[in-house]
Parts: sequence; C-alpha cells; structure tokens
Amino acid sequence: MRMRSIGAREDLLGKFVGRMAGLVAIFAVAAGCATGPSLGGGGTVATGAAGGATAEGASSQLEKCAEPLGTVAVDEDARAPWYGRLQQYKLGPTTPVLRMMIQQSNCFVVVERGASLNNMMRERALDRSGETRQGSNMGPGQMVVADYTMSPSVTFSQQGTQGGRLGVGGIPGLGVGGLVGGLVVGAAAGSFRANEASTTLLMIDNRSSVQLAAAQGSAKNFDLGLVGAAFGGGLAAAGGGYSNTPEGKIIVASFMDSYNQLVRATRNYVAQNVKGGLGTGGRLGVQGGSTPASKELQGPQPETPAPARK
Repeated sequence: MRMRSIGAREDLLGKFVGRMAGLVAIFAVAAGCATGPSLGGGGTVATGAAGGATAEGASSQLEKCAEPLGTVAVDEDARAPWYGRLQQYKLGPTTPVLRMMIQQSNCFVVVERGASLNNMMRERALDRSGETRQGSNMGPGQMVVADYTMSPSVTFSQQGTQGGRLGVGGIPGLGVGGLVGGLVVGAAAGSFRANEASTTLLMIDNRSSVQLAAAQGSAKNFDLGLVGAAFGGGLAAAGGGYSNTPEGKIIVASFMDSYNQLVRATRNYVAQNVKGGLGTGGRLGVQGGSTPASKELQGPQPETPAPARK
C-alpha cells in the first residue's frame, strides 16, 4: 500500500510539473506580447520604407495602386484640439507616417508643403543671391503643384475602453491555490484592456476647393497584464504587453484603415454633378432668389402686355 501511495503521489507530482511547465510557456509568451493593433477589427501598424514607386516592408494590408491618381500634400492642423492631445501622449506629428503610407501605396505622389518647404525656398533665395555654384539649376518653374490636399484628424482615442480579468483556475487538474505535494500554487491571473482609436481623412481638390473624398477608420488592440503569483512575480516584471507602448501605434493603425478606405473610394471615384454647374447657386432654391433653382420655383412669369398705341 505504501509503494502504491508513493507511486500515485509521484505520478500526480509529475502531472503537476508538466502542467506548470506548460503554464510557464503560455505566460512567458502572453506576458511578453499582446494583440497587435487591428484595422477596424484586424491589421497592423505601418512599417518599412518607400522610394519612388517602390516600397520595402510595407504592410500586406495597405491598399496599392498600379499608377498614381495625382499629386497630394498632407496638411495637419496643429491648432486642432486632437493635435494637442497627441502632445499629451508625447507623440509627434502624424504626417511623416501618413506620407510614407501614401508613397508605399503608389496611389498618389507626395509633394512637400510642410516645414521643409522653408528650406526649399531658402535654397532658391541663395541661388538668386548668386552664392550658389554655376549649374546648380535652382531656377524657377520646377516645383510640382499639389493636385489634392489630404487633411488628417483624430476623432477618438481612448485607452482602457474594455477590460476584464484572466485566470487559470479552470485548467483541468490544477485548481487555483491547490495543494500538491505540500506546494501551494498561487493564482496565475491578470487583466486585459482594450485601446481604441478612430481617425478621419479628407481629400480636397486644390483647384476647385471641392471635397473629393472622406474616410473614417478605426483600430483596436488588447493589453495583457499577467501576474504569475506562483513564479514570485517574475512574469509581472515581463508582462504588460503593449501597456508601455505609445498610443501612437493604435493611431497609426487607425490612419492606415482610414487611408485604405479613402483609396478604395477614390479608385471607384465618380464626380458629383450639379445641374447648372458647381457654384452657380445649387439646386436648393429660395423664393425670390436670383439663382437658377430659385427662378425655377417662381415658374413662368406672365408676359407684360405691350402698351396700346394711341
């Protein structure tokens, strides 16, 4: 009986050690990472590089075009409330990553209208002053016009929008706080929370000032904050996932979702037609107005009889 009891205990201890090894592997992976930012429910952040029409390391989920649709400048409103919130998160402008995504997609050719434009104009001023070398070729008539302006904005960004607790008490044969061979196993548990962002991109035709396209995107990821009490807090030190990662990862993923949707919309672009032409008064007439639509409201006017001859 004693040998059977010892054998049973050794078998139980062996199963416990095996389960604990599995838990160590699970929590080591889960504590070291978290779910990636998802574009409207699934996706990744922007990475890689672009050179002309070529792209290196671009996300497989970024929309691509066989040929550019025109030139575009990205204009970020630094006076908007959302821009101030980015600074609270110690995040810089969104334009660099947006411009990289645009060039990687080959859907538009990006032209400089940001801070570097001052440097461009300074070089031209140096050329006019006669200080530059002969043949520098910085003369007028070489800059490319921006056909469109793309305007980004962060409409919603929030950490911890959802949350909950995680535990391993439901693992068969291993109860939380169970007693095995005199060893007390603590609760290996933790928490998770969702981080979300929503962004908007507007695209304006610079010649007519008409808004050509608008798109809103979103992104979400989950932070995993795991604590393994049975391991002396070692997992807690390595855990947290994206909890220490800048919120910019979520915002960038959301902008990729916005940009993808904008590209799909412009790829199938159909111009809006207003009867009578754009900017001539529109189709919403008012009584007594002078626009074509307003005159249509009044109907045909009675003819004024010619004065009788004397």
